[in-house]
Amino acid sequence: MKYGNLLAATAMLGLAGIATPAAAQSETVGIKAGDVLLRVRAILVAPNETTGGITPTFPSEHARINNSVMPEVDVTYMATDNIGFELIAATTKHSASGTSGTTGSIGKLASTWVLPPTLTAQYHFNPEGHIRPYVGAGVNYTIFIDEKASSGLVSAVGPTRVHMSDSFGWAGQAGVDFDISRRVFLNLDVKYIKIATKATLSTTAIGTQTVMVHLDPLVFGAGIGIRL
Repeated sequence: MKYGNLLAATAMLGLAGIATPAAAQSETVGIKAGDVLLRVRAILVAPNETTGGITPTFPSEHARINNSVMPEVDVTYMATDNIGFELIAATTKHSASGTSGTTGSIGKLASTWVLPPTLTAQYHFNPEGHIRPYVGAGVNYTIFIDEKASSGLVSAVGPTRVHMSDSFGWAGQAGVDFDISRRVFLNLDVKYIKIATKATLSTTAIGTQTVMVHLDPLVFGAGIGIRL
């Protein structure tokens, strides 16, 4: 009889030991107010560029901007169970090329590194679930760094100084997180960022040329995140 009681008590303790981690895990599924989400993504930055003419010398000629793939790090702070604020940190390198005429025959005209810190306010659907879509909107400030004329442009018109003005604009995003474990999740994300800059090329042969460039890229991201 004592052995029967002992076995019953052992069984009860075993069930409690199984149930307790399960309950704890259910309490930590998803996200909640105060969580910090750290993600590392691979991003494709695909400009939807439109440009004005290269003035005053080539008013009918335009430029195109290439795509770029780079890593990106972002952090989200959950102010409530549903509302978070995300800040991204990444830099990508892009080049501008002529599309026709004289500049088209030169090809690549200049290159620059782009630093576009972007802050978005997000609404997270289904915060207690394993699959959590979200949408967001916010602001972007883009800084252009290390602008350089291409060797082809320098060969054609001589030493050239390139400057691109910084940009301030809005951003929108949509994405989804997929839980792998209690703390680790996969992430898919897409952003649209309004970026416009005035590019100035100061040359020895043809003087100063300017071109307005609206980059307006789509930024596609995929990566992994952790809840800190």
